[in-house]
Amino acid sequence: MNSSVIKAVPVLLLSLLASRTVAAEENVFTVGGGVAVGSRYSGSDERMVAPVLQLDYAMANGLFASTMRGLGYGGSAGPLKYSVALGVRGSRSESDERGVAGKTGSKYLKGMGDIKTSATANFGLSYAIFERVEVSARAELPVSQRDNGASFGIGITGQLYQTPSDSVSLSLGANFADSKYAKTYYGVNATQSKNSGYREFTPKSGLYGVDAGLSWTHTFQAKWSLTGMAGVSSLNGDASKSPLTRKKTAPTAAIYVSRSF
Repeated sequence: MNSSVIKAVPVLLLSLLASRTVAAEENVFTVGGGVAVGSRYSGSDERMVAPVLQLDYAMANGLFASTMRGLGYGGSAGPLKYSVALGVRGSRSESDERGVAGKTGSKYLKGMGDIKTSATANFGLSYAIFERVEVSARAELPVSQRDNGASFGIGITGQLYQTPSDSVSLSLGANFADSKYAKTYYGVNATQSKNSGYREFTPKSGLYGVDAGLSWTHTFQAKWSLTGMAGVSSLNGDASKSPLTRKKTAPTAAIYVSRSF
């Protein structure tokens, strides 16, 4: 999974990006590219622009390999859809750096140390409770760098408008953290406090954020499509009280074009 996208776009918008590619009746390869705008890190008041790279190979038997969805398997049984995949959670740098994805990290994290990239096992379930309304649940469990912790989420997506060429959807989501995840991304331990100057802070597990996103996809020339998304993410609970949180609510956006073969 593209870690530069993960850095710039929160969970809900990333899920919307990934959901553009669905199970196919035959093998389908999709190529896409664009840009995403979001916070440099969760709680930052600085923006960053990152590339969106979509390389997605979906097989008719449910297996897939994707820069957005990871490497895994997805299927359905009536209104129920499910997936399991191996993905990547991006890193967080304590320094203000410029790379191929633009500026990353922040001077406001100096002394906090770097959070390393981790491989994750990603599980997803969704159920269509009505024709155009779907509820979902997800779990992201670290396989490497296990001290980074696990995150979970629930959401609901409604299709507001649908034609053969256009689709507009609205999604709402809530995100939860275990104690390790909360401490890794929002906590400040004794060593970090000494090095950074921030006060010590030990957040608890539980709800840490909510998201809302609006997406629009326009299909043209059969296999070409243009997708635009806009959303907002807001930190809640202990995450919003963290010394690292400089802005609780932040806008996000993405736009990309794709072609299926």
